[in-house]
Amino acid sequence: MKRWVAGIALITVVVLSLAVALWQGPNAGERTSRAAGGEIALLRVEGVMETGESSGGLLGGYAGSDDIVAQLDEVAEDPTLKAVVMRVNSPGGSLVAAWEISEAIKRVQAAGKPVVVSMGETAASAAYWISAAADWIIANPATQTGSIGVILQVQNLAGIYEKLGYELETFKSGTYKDIGNPAREMTDDERALLQELVDEAFADFVQAVAEGRGMDPEQVRAIADGRILTGRKALELGLVDELGDLKRSVEVAGELAGIEGEPSVREMNKGNSLFGALLGKALTEVVGRSPSGGLWALETKPAILQ
Repeated sequence: MKRWVAGIALITVVVLSLAVALWQGPNAGERTSRAAGGEIALLRVEGVMETGESSGGLLGGYAGSDDIVAQLDEVAEDPTLKAVVMRVNSPGGSLVAAWEISEAIKRVQAAGKPVVVSMGETAASAAYWISAAADWIIANPATQTGSIGVILQVQNLAGIYEKLGYELETFKSGTYKDIGNPAREMTDDERALLQELVDEAFADFVQAVAEGRGMDPEQVRAIADGRILTGRKALELGLVDELGDLKRSVEVAGELAGIEGEPSVREMNKGNSLFGALLGKALTEVVGRSPSGGLWALETKPAILQ
């Protein structure tokens, strides 16, 4: 009986060993060798950029800076991760989100780890802001990028309110407390104040691009009129470093990190649907909702990059 039990146990061990070997496959040793040399993190930035947590869905995908910053900080602190590829697929978003993500990119670089941006369908406005902070930018020839600029929109529904006979009484503590009130025309002073906010944010944007790309600020300003550029045109203007795909971006990250052979990639997140993000952005523009959640009719959001 004891021999029979021992025999069953031996067979079980052999079967389990074969199963593990088959699961690992013929290239298991190669994968182990590659992992030993360090991994590359793949982090996706997909959808309209906003502060807070990321969210997905058919009617709107958002790339939350809280999540992305936490993932970048993880890369900076993890000794097994030697570089990061950021797959950027975003039409832009919040100034604050862009600044926070750019600062996190700098912390990764300060840890001695290169950052490569792989542009997808779109990497424009605030999404270009964060891309400019990378060590190397790779775009598809047809990528829509650029759109360097700042926009802030306030609704004026005074004419509609008048036709409807709708009146809004406002009690405020200061001259500018109801700036952007849709029930009335804006004053010249209010327009000047909002334009000052936009100009200040734009100056920060230009400086970030100039520093990231090693360009003179005036060079950046010459093309920072909100124009959309293809990846090919952006390469001609010095806004990206080469044309290629995600695979090429991983190769470059491995080269910059000094990893020999084909790099091993660790997926940090799954990102959001770009279709959902763009559809959500279109819907928010129709109903007047800002990417960060406020209604323009009720709350003026400073320096939204779109």
